[in-house]
Amino acid sequence: MPAVSIVIPSYNHARYLAQTIESALSQSFRDFELLIIDDASQDNSREIIQQYAKRDERIKCWFHEHNEGIASTFNEGLHRAQGKFYASLGSDDIWLPQKLETQVALLNENEDLVVWSEGQIIDAAGKPTGELFTLRHSATNKQKSGNIFEELLQGNFIFGSSLIVKRENALRIKFNESLKYLNDFLFEVELAEKYPFYFVSIPLAQYRIHGDNITLKDTEGWLRDSLFIRELFLTRYGYRISPSLKRTLLLQYSVTLVRVMECKKAMSCVMNAFRIAPFHLSDVKYLLYAVLGGNRGIRFFLQRSYQLYIGSKRKKGNIGSN
Repeated sequence: MPAVSIVIPSYNHARYLAQTIESALSQSFRDFELLIIDDASQDNSREIIQQYAKRDERIKCWFHEHNEGIASTFNEGLHRAQGKFYASLGSDDIWLPQKLETQVALLNENEDLVVWSEGQIIDAAGKPTGELFTLRHSATNKQKSGNIFEELLQGNFIFGSSLIVKRENALRIKFNESLKYLNDFLFEVELAEKYPFYFVSIPLAQYRIHGDNITLKDTEGWLRDSLFIRELFLTRYGYRISPSLKRTLLLQYSVTLVRVMECKKAMSCVMNAFRIAPFHLSDVKYLLYAVLGGNRGIRFFLQRSYQLYIGSKRKKGNIGSN
C-alpha cells in the first residue's frame, strides 16, 4: 500500500497537464500512487495521460464517457485510492518538489492533521506573478492552523491543491455532488469541524490563474452554490456558533441574495443580523444593498461599489474572502 494517493481530476487542461503530472512525478518523496481521472475532456488530455501512464507504473488512469463534475470525480478518486493519505492536485496547478516530503513528515507526527501550505500565484505561462495565495484570498491575518472552523465559515482561503489529509478521514466526509464549484469549500469546512489544520507558511505548490478558470466565467452557477453554502452554514451551525459570527454570516448571505434579486429575503437577513448585535456604521453598505438592490441600475452601482470596497480591503489583507 502506498503512503500517499495523489488524485488529479482532469478536464480540458491539456495545455497545462504535462507540467502538472511532471510536478507530481518529480516529488522528493517517492512512495505514492498517482490516480488521474479524466472527466470527458474535449481536448487531447486523454492522449497526454495515456503517454505518461505507459512510462510510470505508479500512474493509474480512468476516462469518463460523459462529464460527471468535479465533486463526483473527487469522490471517485477517494474510493479508488489505496494510500494512507490523500492529496489532490488540480490539472492546471503545480507542486514544488519538497511538497509531499514536508507534509508527510508532519503527518507522521499526527496523522489526523489536515496539512496545507502557502502557494505561489502563476500566470498561464507558468510565470510567478509575485503574489501569494493567502494574500490573494485575504488570509494574511487569519488563523490558519489549529481549530480554524469558525474562521473558515466566513470564507474559503484554503489552497486545495496544497492540502493533504488521512484518506480514512476524508472518506467520512466526501464531496457534495450537488455543488458545482464550492464543493471544496464545504469539504474543507467539514474537515475543520472535526480535525485540526496545520499551515506550512512556505509555498509548496503553485496556483495558476488563466482565462479558462471556469469559476471566473459562470457567475450564475457560482452564485447558486454560494446561496446553498451560506444557507447550509446558518441552518447547520447557527445554533452553536458565536452571535457575532452568526451575524457576519447573515450579512454575507444578504449580499448573495441581492445578487440573485431576492431583495425581500435579503432585508430579512439584515434585520435578523441587527437583532443579534447592535448596528454599526460599517453596516450601512449592507442595509443600502438590501433596500436598493431591487433596482437594476442601483444594484449594479452598489455591487460595483461593494466589489471595489472589498478589493481595496483585500489589498491591505484585513478582511476575509466572500
